[in-house]
Amino acid sequence: MLRSLVAILFLSLIVGSACQRRSSGFVTVALPETFSSLDTLTSTSSDAAAERVRNLMFNSLVRKNESFDYVGELASEIQTSDDGLSLIFKLRSGVKFHNGKDFTSADVKYTFDKLFDSKGYKSGAFFDTAPLAPGEKSAGPAKTKQVAHITRIETPDAATVIFGLDRAGLKNQLLSNLVAIPIIPEGTSGEQSTSPVGSGPFKFVNFDQSQNTVDLEANEDYWEGAPSIAKLRVKTITDASALQAELQTGAVDIAPVPSNLPPDSLKVISSLPGLRVEQFDGSNIQYIGLNTASPPLDKVKVRQAIGYAIDREKIIKELLSGQARLANSILPESSWAFTPGTVYNYDPEKARELLKESGYKNEPIKFKFSAGNAAFSSYAQAIHSTLLDVGLNVQIETLDPTTLRQQLAQGQFQLNTGVWIGGNQDPLFLKDLFTTGRIPGEGVSCCNRSRYSNVEVDRMVDSAINEPDKEKAKALYQNAWEMISRDAPLLPLWYPANMVVARDRVQNIRIGPSGDWSFIKDITVSN
Repeated sequence: MLRSLVAILFLSLIVGSACQRRSSGFVTVALPETFSSLDTLTSTSSDAAAERVRNLMFNSLVRKNESFDYVGELASEIQTSDDGLSLIFKLRSGVKFHNGKDFTSADVKYTFDKLFDSKGYKSGAFFDTAPLAPGEKSAGPAKTKQVAHITRIETPDAATVIFGLDRAGLKNQLLSNLVAIPIIPEGTSGEQSTSPVGSGPFKFVNFDQSQNTVDLEANEDYWEGAPSIAKLRVKTITDASALQAELQTGAVDIAPVPSNLPPDSLKVISSLPGLRVEQFDGSNIQYIGLNTASPPLDKVKVRQAIGYAIDREKIIKELLSGQARLANSILPESSWAFTPGTVYNYDPEKARELLKESGYKNEPIKFKFSAGNAAFSSYAQAIHSTLLDVGLNVQIETLDPTTLRQQLAQGQFQLNTGVWIGGNQDPLFLKDLFTTGRIPGEGVSCCNRSRYSNVEVDRMVDSAINEPDKEKAKALYQNAWEMISRDAPLLPLWYPANMVVARDRVQNIRIGPSGDWSFIKDITVSN
């Protein structure tokens, strides 16, 4: 009896605390993954969770609109020189950083100087890997060199920045890479990891690293207008049961894209009083990755057989509760370069026929995926079952996320499943995923995990990137995807929906296709 009274008292305290926060305009948003630093500019590794928080505090020169076209953010105007070798940014006026400093071109140059000095993972996107010329010497054992996209950064006045380009045709590639770069005020690089200063809709207040919580407050001087939320807490909750409990008690107000909540849990939550679940179309891509350098996956017919063996529609309907759309490309269907390529509809007989033609002899295939995610586990088990049904000797191995990322980068896998977030919205991503010069260890990209190499694809993608005529570039990208999808180094599964769980008091939720957190500045709350 005493334990029951204590439990009731504890619950009352939680609810009372939540009510007090509600009356003061305090909103708590749940983050399903932990992160180690708030500095996403000079970090040496990617961190999707930190990137979500970055969207709340920082702006970039460029952002993507809902059609995935590049438009100015801190840039009010983007111009290209007649020879295509310079990109000129006219900067937005009236922008102030959180420390009160006016935003100028000096801040842009400072940001990129620090980015390149750091040699962090984001800086690698601004370089190409090229073979050494005959007689050219390298500082190390590598037979390649890095070629910078940006040859110079000029600031002729406080409102203008000019980026010199290594070659004409780099405009789209540069704009794509600029989206992820947070502009910081001059002189603040050293403090960004502990006390970040940006120009975004929310100001940093406190970061409790032990609890993985970040407290923010509205930027009343925000150039797009102050958020209606006075105070915001970002709280990491990795455990699905804990997240559901905190949503029910009101300790959490909103959980955008809660990847730790499986579809069946979301269905249950949608029926609970005081809570609702909203579903929005997403553009990120869930996929099966195949190591084309590892037998028997070095045979294209074995890879194609895997594609035909997976009943994606059934998984979406029964395991994902309809919270996804079937995908036939890594690009979202709304992309200007979209084409479905080879479509792998469920056809187990065709899969068995392809395996027979390939000479497959029951060699074991290791299927690795991340442990601890109930949603991933459920559909991965279903995929495993269908692969067994067509005669593939597939064995499951689950790993912690950090170890899995390391092994994928090193090629220590045969099959894996995961999700690409954001990058797949631009056809430039074909270069990162599928061209030979971007293989980990040989270039600067992390992404050609499949070890796929096709010289014709290399040629088409490079031609598309350097083609100023958008229609001609579109045809090249589409032809490249036709080849890639036929060779099946990666199999698109579906576009996960962007699910949002929120208390009834939270309104005006309009999350974009990419699932980033920029929408939070526009939500409203009622007491």
